[in-house]
Amino acid sequence: MNRRLIRHAGAILGVVAFVASTQWAAAETVTLTWTIFNNPNEVAIAGKLVEAFEAKNPDIKIEVDPIPAGGDGDNLVKTRLSTDDMSDLLWYNDGSLFHALNPTKNFVDLTDETFQQGILESFKPVVTQDGRIYGVPLGTALGGGVFYNRKVYEKLGLSVPKSWADFMANNEKIKAAGIAPVIQTFGDPWTAQLFVLADYYNVQAAEPDFAQRYTNNQVKYASDPVALKGFERQEEVFKAGDLNPDFASAKFEDGLRMVAEGKGAHYPMLSITVGTIAKNSPALVNDVGFFALPGDDAAKNGLTTWMPNALYIYARTKHPDEAKRFVAFVASKEGCDAQTAAIGATGPYLVKGCDLPADVPTAVSDLLPYFATEGTTAPALEFISPIKGPNLPQITVEVGSGFRSAASGAALYDEDVVKQAQQLGLPGW
Repeated sequence: MNRRLIRHAGAILGVVAFVASTQWAAAETVTLTWTIFNNPNEVAIAGKLVEAFEAKNPDIKIEVDPIPAGGDGDNLVKTRLSTDDMSDLLWYNDGSLFHALNPTKNFVDLTDETFQQGILESFKPVVTQDGRIYGVPLGTALGGGVFYNRKVYEKLGLSVPKSWADFMANNEKIKAAGIAPVIQTFGDPWTAQLFVLADYYNVQAAEPDFAQRYTNNQVKYASDPVALKGFERQEEVFKAGDLNPDFASAKFEDGLRMVAEGKGAHYPMLSITVGTIAKNSPALVNDVGFFALPGDDAAKNGLTTWMPNALYIYARTKHPDEAKRFVAFVASKEGCDAQTAAIGATGPYLVKGCDLPADVPTAVSDLLPYFATEGTTAPALEFISPIKGPNLPQITVEVGSGFRSAASGAALYDEDVVKQAQQLGLPGW
């Protein structure tokens, strides 16, 4: 064979080797799909986690699938699970909504994975069914309460209220100054629930056995004067004319912007959303403070808390080992660091070794003392009872808009939970 033919043959062999190696690499790369809710925090966190994970695991690619937040997204998750069409990974609620998804059938059992050793014990019960653990925390623990504009408070000489009477008195002074006292954003119905959900600390403080009796169908929102107050307080701020004029159409991010800019003084919300303020209004993030939703008794002031949502692996994934590698990364200090890089620190992580930076936003600083003081937090009802009706957002929009009375809204919600309780096979329903 002459030299020209040898060179030609060598070139062909080189091309063949390159093509073969490329095909092998492509065959070895696994793509996972990940369903998340399409809200700014989750999108930002998911993006950072995927970026950091893929940099360390080039053999795994993750495609993020954002779905609508709120009831539409919940229904889509349930539909996909019922039709065996779920993504490999799911970022979803824990507690009552987790139990409603039939986790023993739909999710991979993660009880015996080594990464569970790094998860704080306080989290595990909310992703446990029949003694088995199905998820890891994604996000931080958080509180349900009220964002407030600190500059408005300073200008008007107001103090953080610890009773509902003090809160309403502050609202009158704020309204007299030409500022909307209470921001509502019913363009995103899920945001309407806070007056009811964040009031649970006050319910438990007055009736410590409420959750047990509620789960056993021995007490109702409409017939329990203490539980009814969450609906009544939402009705009261509407009747007082305390809402922003565009409350019916305003969206979640509009509400955060309004409270950051001082165009509204109070925004009932989950504390984790301070990350969105930090992203969208970084120069104003420390103008926003946070306090627990006040109850009747200032001496019993405390915070309703939420566990972070959880990351699950779909039981019928074709790539369980690769999915577990991603879950392990999320449940590590590197995973926490990626989340902090995405939206800042919004509360305490429930993964060992994940400490918060010193320069957390003011709202987060306001949140932490509740966690540090014995007896001043209570988990939201959905974490100690498996019952949470799917239509609470729509019901609270109607109450908060004056279309339905507090008593009627509470009665409708009592009806809303019946089907779920029966589906779960709870005794007494």
